[in-house]
Amino acid sequence: MNHQLDPAGDDLPHENFRCGTVALAGRPNVGKSTLLNALIGFRLSIVSPRPQTTRHRILGIANNESGQIMYVDTPGLHRGAKRAMNRSLNRAARSAISDVDLVVQVIEAGRFTDEDEALYAALVEQSVPRLLAINKVDLSRDKSAMLPFVAELTAKHSYDEIHYVSALKRKGLKELEQAILQRLPVRPPVFGEDEITDRSERFLAAELVREQLMLRLDQELPYATTVEIEQFSDRPDGIAEIHAIIWVERAGQKAIVIGNGGAQLKVIGTNARRHMERLFERKVFLKLWVKVREGWADDDNMLKKLGYTD
Repeated sequence: MNHQLDPAGDDLPHENFRCGTVALAGRPNVGKSTLLNALIGFRLSIVSPRPQTTRHRILGIANNESGQIMYVDTPGLHRGAKRAMNRSLNRAARSAISDVDLVVQVIEAGRFTDEDEALYAALVEQSVPRLLAINKVDLSRDKSAMLPFVAELTAKHSYDEIHYVSALKRKGLKELEQAILQRLPVRPPVFGEDEITDRSERFLAAELVREQLMLRLDQELPYATTVEIEQFSDRPDGIAEIHAIIWVERAGQKAIVIGNGGAQLKVIGTNARRHMERLFERKVFLKLWVKVREGWADDDNMLKKLGYTD
């Protein structure tokens, strides 16, 4: 999924073709991943109602006649990062906003928290255009109540433009896309027209299993799990064979993930496999194991092995 072109060797598709990288930044659970999926028209970034679902920097590519926009979905910046993994996520989020052509700060309609404020302070340090996307406006019954909120916000914060969007209902996205495109540099595309991400199928397979853990498991347990792909190969019959390990921190967690008679693990595997087949456009044979590794989220070597790098 990553047939990257050499921009220096390609002519512009037309004289005003624009191409650039855009960070979607925000605190956890404001809807960045849903927004990314809506903007590229493809379900790439995993989504759950839980905060901190996104753990990696994920690139989603949108192509149209006007240009190519490379959106970066970032882990949410959050305070109180006590574990090594949480500190890694914060570093990844800060790194993502430091090397882009434009930043879209995503907030929730009617809310601007201390975490939003901390992110804004980090954005001000970057000398790139910044837009504000107020998401989840479909949940606000009284739209007029938004006016004093925005007035107070803009009195203290400077954005090039403000956009009201609903990522879930796909509202306000065309206007946001146009505002982004007109601020990107004129240059050739970096990726081919059929590319949607720079991530491998192996990475995406792990994410789809982890998505089911976020959706199926209760309370804090999803945050104690991660997924490692041990094998990803295409068999002669055209079926993708995938072996994945679900790592947990304690034996009691392993029992919960497996479930009574293996029922929970079976549902997780079945749902993940269906999403994989849709994304990879071929049949998938998925085998899951659950293993215990105490303190994996505080083990820097384990985190590096699992791809939690800056």
